[in-house]
Amino acid sequence: MSDPALNRATDTVPTPSTATTRRRRSDIEGLRAVAALLIAVYHIWFGKVSGGVDVFLVLTGFLITGSLVRALERDGRIALGAFWAKLVRRLFPAGAVVLGTVLVGAYLLLPRSRWTDVIADVQAAALYHGNWHLALGSVDYMAENGAASPVQHFWSLGVQGQFYLLWPLLLTAAGLVAAALGARVRTAAVMTLSAVFAGSFGYSLWITANEPVWAYFDTGARLWELALGGLLALALGRVRLSARMRGAAGWTGLTALVLCGLVVSDHLPYPGLASLWPTLAAVLVIVAGAGADVGRLSANRLLGWAPLTWLGGHAFTLFLWHWPVLVFYLEVTGTERPTLGGGLLVLGLSFAAALATGWVVDGGLTRLTRTRTAPSWSLAAGVLFVVPVLLGGLAWGQVIQRDQELRLELASDPTAYPGAGVHLSPALAEGLPDLPVYPDTTTVARETIDQTRACNALIDDTELVRCEAGDPEGDYTIALVGSSHARHWYQALDTLADRHGWRLVVMTKNACQFSTADQTYRGEAFEECDAWNGHVMAELRDLRPEAVFTTGTRTRTGADRPEHVPDGYVERWRELDELGVDVVAVRDTPRFGFNVPECVDRNGAGSPECAERQSYSMARTSPANALEDVPDNTAFVDMTEYLCSDGLCPGVIGNQLAYYDTNHMSHAFSRSMATVLEPDLLDALPEAPEADASLVESAAVLYEEP
Repeated sequence: MSDPALNRATDTVPTPSTATTRRRRSDIEGLRAVAALLIAVYHIWFGKVSGGVDVFLVLTGFLITGSLVRALERDGRIALGAFWAKLVRRLFPAGAVVLGTVLVGAYLLLPRSRWTDVIADVQAAALYHGNWHLALGSVDYMAENGAASPVQHFWSLGVQGQFYLLWPLLLTAAGLVAAALGARVRTAAVMTLSAVFAGSFGYSLWITANEPVWAYFDTGARLWELALGGLLALALGRVRLSARMRGAAGWTGLTALVLCGLVVSDHLPYPGLASLWPTLAAVLVIVAGAGADVGRLSANRLLGWAPLTWLGGHAFTLFLWHWPVLVFYLEVTGTERPTLGGGLLVLGLSFAAALATGWVVDGGLTRLTRTRTAPSWSLAAGVLFVVPVLLGGLAWGQVIQRDQELRLELASDPTAYPGAGVHLSPALAEGLPDLPVYPDTTTVARETIDQTRACNALIDDTELVRCEAGDPEGDYTIALVGSSHARHWYQALDTLADRHGWRLVVMTKNACQFSTADQTYRGEAFEECDAWNGHVMAELRDLRPEAVFTTGTRTRTGADRPEHVPDGYVERWRELDELGVDVVAVRDTPRFGFNVPECVDRNGAGSPECAERQSYSMARTSPANALEDVPDNTAFVDMTEYLCSDGLCPGVIGNQLAYYDTNHMSHAFSRSMATVLEPDLLDALPEAPEADASLVESAAVLYEEP
């Protein structure tokens, strides 16, 4: 979203009657106000796309292109240094005020588990690449349970910041080509922007159809909206519409824009074709207001209403504030969506903060630098605000890192952090010291995911990704195969493979069960999973491991979605039986109705609030026990007694954070499960070689009764 003050000097466009006479487009300010209000309202009360951001992208392209092309026509060049310095002075201070406040608010209001993500998000937003930062995070299935970032909306500023870098260079190149060919600058600009529009729009359709989440943040998928605004700026002087047609266009565009959030369903891929709705609505409004005058009852006259134009002057800061205020409000109240009164409070606080920010920036910084016209002064003024935010984030990150190092040192004592091993000794359980949980909630998710990232296929992958652990020369090979709920047993199996000299081969894929049945993901056919399963079986036929370790049941939440053995599991085990491969089918792990690290941060490690009922996702006994006609190669393992007791599944076990989100075990707790898994696994695999002493025997001193 662009700063209205940045473009205020360029809010003039040629009228249809003359290219030299220009008038102030006050309706543009009103359109900004409407777009900002729609963004806030739809975010606060409905959690939906409003189309307001698309309007701002069109307006940015419209205003900036017009200004730059006029500079080229007038001066033969674009003063790049002055242009970028002005941008920094106008955009950076307001954004930095919000980002700095978000850091403070995150420390005071958000759970510790979200701190490092907020720091990274703020730093990316401050440097105007927040859209790419969010895009990279959004495609990580294992992190999809994360809560919304309080600066998530800064992605659109990242798109615009990249546009501000690219556009003057692009138009400068067009001007040079025009000069070399003896053509008009405006003609060269139109041809250049047309090429950008066509290329970006085509790319947007393709990437939205194939990678819709990525496409939402992708600058390439959004450039066409900015190019559309630019083409409109260059062509508007040639538009000839009657007063009646302009009136109809204005009301049609404004009505379509207001209804966009209701019409454009959340199920429609976005941006893609769906984004034509708000962008064309904005085009209609702009075209309708381009006449020498506007009708008394026209939509553009309404948009030029003084209160709306005044609000349009604060639209940028209102946009910046509404989202973090909403995120902090939801955190404090513990709700998922504000009530009518709560939403009005969020809107009121956002507007008050927007006014205060405008007073600080425009009433302070702008006044102090008004007499300093050199670009270096503008650049320095903007950077002066951003540097403290970046340094503050770095300093906070260092504090968190030192605390993590302390926890790691404490965790080196297995009697203080036994994890699942705490179940092996009542004395150890009773004497467990009161210590901060390990792993640290701020980094547990990333650390766990990173340990097996190289062994795992992502949602869209069809090809097999594999890696090996344990003894590469081992005579006994066990393959870990399946979804993320197989993947989170990696640390336990890695420990046992090292202990007993096994070769461990890992082949997992997010959300994909090791099954012969066709699978779905988010309600649609999961063809990538089906293809991956085929590749896994081909690999297993070549590899011929002695055993495969995979999940034997699948837990799900809700009374109508009980724990079960999915279709195709038993058939897959029969296929392995024909290959002479043993199968260890482990019962699935529990799921929680809350994010475990966040609960621990809010309530403490020992809080009963951070335990979930076993019945929330699991059957009383394993559904695998009732299976009939199970092939002889298959053995079932059930570790539920170490995960749940008396019908409750705690989020912290033996001072270790057992889960890094709502349903995946942490790397440390998975490793601790090796001790309790070992005897059952050895019973299931009687031909597997064994070390001279088991893990329990090697650490017997930890479990001896006093």
